[in-house]
Parts: sequence; C-alpha cells; structure tokens
Amino acid sequence: MNEGVTGGSVRERESTLIVRGADYIEKVADVLRSSARVRILIELQKGEMDLSKLAELVNQSKASVSMHVKILSNLGLVKTTYRPGQRGVKKVCWTNIKEIRILLSDLH
Repeated sequence: MNEGVTGGSVRERESTLIVRGADYIEKVADVLRSSARVRILIELQKGEMDLSKLAELVNQSKASVSMHVKILSNLGLVKTTYRPGQRGVKKVCWTNIKEIRILLSDLH
C-alpha cells in the first residue's frame, strides 16, 4: 500500500483510493471540486496519454492541464512519467484509480 497525503492511502491493486482523516477528506474534496480535474480523471480512465492529447480532450491549454495533473498527482490520483517524443520528451499521465472511498468512521 502506498501512502498518499497524510491520513490517506492508495490501494493500487484494488484501484481504490481510501480517504480517511478530516484533513485528507478536505484535501481530496477540494481537488475534486474542479470540473476540469474530474474531466481529466475521466479521460485517464481510458488509458495513459500525454499532456497534449489530454489538453485537447478536456478543451484546456496544455499549461492548465499540467497544473491540474500536478495537483492530482500530489494526492496520488494520477501518476506521471516522461517518455521520448518527436521533439524532446513528453509527459505521460495515467491513473489506476477507479473508486474513491471516504471513511467517515475514522473521524472523532
């Protein structure tokens, strides 16, 4: 199990993000409040893609998508790597997360 932001964890094998703890619940909710980030997650369900393709699909600039991907990556919702491209390297993104569970039972 990989640890995300303090209080949360990602179970990649199960493709489930387990969200526990008030601070982590608030951070995940804040990130998912953006419709652009939700659209990015939806597109990445189809498979990995580079930032240019992702920007085209969600009708946003590459710079905007890059910022959103970084935010999603910081919470463990998206993973990134660099791969050789036609003109240098390109950033490729993907997600294994299919489900997000919020555990309210851990709140005190």
